[in-house]
Amino acid sequence: CAFRYTKLGYAGNTEPQFIIPSCIAIRESAKVVDQAQRRVLRGVDDLDFFIGDEAIDKPTYATKPSKVEGWDLTPVMNVFLQTEPPLNTPENREYLAEIMFESFNVPGLYIAVQAVLALAASWTSRQVGERTLTGIVIDSGDGVTHVIPVAEGYVIGSCIKHIPIAGRDITYFIQQLLREREVGIPPEQSLETAKAIKEKYCYICPDIVKEFAKYDVDPRKWIKQYTGINAINQKKFVIDVGYERFLGPEIFFHPEFANPDFMESISDVVDEVIQNCPIDVRRPLYKNVVLSGGSTMFRDFGRRLQRDLKRVVDARLRLSEELSGGRIKPKPVEVQVVTHHMQRYAVWFGGSMLASTPEFFQVCHTKKDYEEYGPSICRHNPVFGVMS
Repeated sequence: CAFRYTKLGYAGNTEPQFIIPSCIAIRESAKVVDQAQRRVLRGVDDLDFFIGDEAIDKPTYATKPSKVEGWDLTPVMNVFLQTEPPLNTPENREYLAEIMFESFNVPGLYIAVQAVLALAASWTSRQVGERTLTGIVIDSGDGVTHVIPVAEGYVIGSCIKHIPIAGRDITYFIQQLLREREVGIPPEQSLETAKAIKEKYCYICPDIVKEFAKYDVDPRKWIKQYTGINAINQKKFVIDVGYERFLGPEIFFHPEFANPDFMESISDVVDEVIQNCPIDVRRPLYKNVVLSGGSTMFRDFGRRLQRDLKRVVDARLRLSEELSGGRIKPKPVEVQVVTHHMQRYAVWFGGSMLASTPEFFQVCHTKKDYEEYGPSICRHNPVFGVMS
């Protein structure tokens, strides 16, 4: 699901207060229960739906990839900032406006583009004068990675690309590597074990050939041990964690390791996206490549991406100079990948930061506007100015 988790909280906080799976499951056998039977039922036993963790293993869901359904099950809020994924449809925004203003009577609503909020979150790593809403956002979570160009707060939708490599794929790849070598992992816990290893031990290396050599020369220094508990017999199991420490996240740069149908590294995709953008914004985009989401948190991810992207750009400049016979010497392009301490929840934190400013109440759509003009007001949402 594109909306793997829903993050909720109040503006001004640094992290969401609640993170729940974005699932609402409907009972297949849902039916009317007579009043006498309902009087016997207690708590939530008579509900015809499940929410969050309880819905994970249920058969019918109210959410589908890149789309939200089950709007009548949305919880009540007050003044509301809702984020939207890349290329969200205007009709979806209108439906959200109807639900929030009609059903929940919210006084204000603002629908923010996730990439713009991620750019705002990156301001925590900058000087005040360097704040900008122009940049490339690499947003990578559990299910998919998006590369999104933003110019002055507006997404260049025609240039967005997605990469079918994200956190879940890394987990599956590590699971496969472990299965081929380790025999002590309980089969029903192999995915859970792979996920724990990914989060605890994995990192990005500069050169996989040299990294293999390091492990071979001094395995005791680099090979870690993971200890788990068998859920059935409660006995400990211990496995060695070796090459998968760097091979797991390496699929961002060599996706063919895990997906033979996709061969383009993340650095090549970022370069392609920028090259497809208008020429006057390309240099600012190269200068502000912002990471967002939990799957960008691997150690040295930003450093490796910056190095590889710089190599691609410099190779193009050299080729251009060669084709001109040395008569034209292109101006060097600055490449900068921005990492920061709010990266994991960048979109949420950007929303929290902007929604806590006085400007938020000036740009959000009000109940009065909705009553006067209808839900079409939410087809367009004013862009926040760059705060000083």
